[in-house]
Amino acid sequence: MKRLFRWMLEFVAPPVALLLVVVAAWHMAVVALGIKRYVVPLPIEVLKAGWRRGDVLFSAASMTGEAAAAGFAISLAAGFAVACLFSQSRMIERSIYPYAIFLQTVPIVAVAPLIVGWFGYGFQSVVVVALIISIFPVITNATAGLTAIDRNLLELFELAGASRWQVLIKLRLPSSVPHMVTGARISAGLSVVGAIVGEMFAGAGASRPGLGYLIQQTSGHQRTDELFAAVLTSAALGMIIFGSVSAVGRLVTTWWSGER
Repeated sequence: MKRLFRWMLEFVAPPVALLLVVVAAWHMAVVALGIKRYVVPLPIEVLKAGWRRGDVLFSAASMTGEAAAAGFAISLAAGFAVACLFSQSRMIERSIYPYAIFLQTVPIVAVAPLIVGWFGYGFQSVVVVALIISIFPVITNATAGLTAIDRNLLELFELAGASRWQVLIKLRLPSSVPHMVTGARISAGLSVVGAIVGEMFAGAGASRPGLGYLIQQTSGHQRTDELFAAVLTSAALGMIIFGSVSAVGRLVTTWWSGER
């Protein structure tokens, strides 16, 4: 019980206290400055809008969460596969890496029409956008982990006549675990951003709206309280996915440290 209280005091109390301060400052600023409600609503109005539209927000968050999770999972698998290729050949890395940078730097607005043309409107296009936005951190971090090998250990494996496959499985992969966990955590947050952006340009629309569609719809009709509620729901979804991946990452890192 004492450990639980200490944990709550150390990790829960600070962000909750900061949240209360921000909400109080938000309320006082709107009232004191006379800001119009359609520009910035009061916190209580956002809370009421969230309660009133709770079913719609939950359904939209589920839709966005599914797309983000799918994009994240594919980015992990594809990013790790690409990183394994990079670790085997400098020539392969120099040939493909510029295109990985291209995926990270190209404005998604510019390629959204192409994605819609190839995959159509709907869930699959949203997943593709989430994948494009979230794959780069996996590639870079996994590549760093797979290539940052102790030279002495690598020479020892070579002296023992180990094959490339044995070096990858028994040396490179175990050493890259912390880097891959870091890449996964960054990618998890970006996958939510990618899913929301994808829904704005290639989402399924009113048939089964995601958070991106709701944000776009409410901003166009100046329903600012509902817009704030949708944005805060998006932030909460991102925190849930990031926190879940971070928790799994801590377990994997702890297991990895114990094995070593």
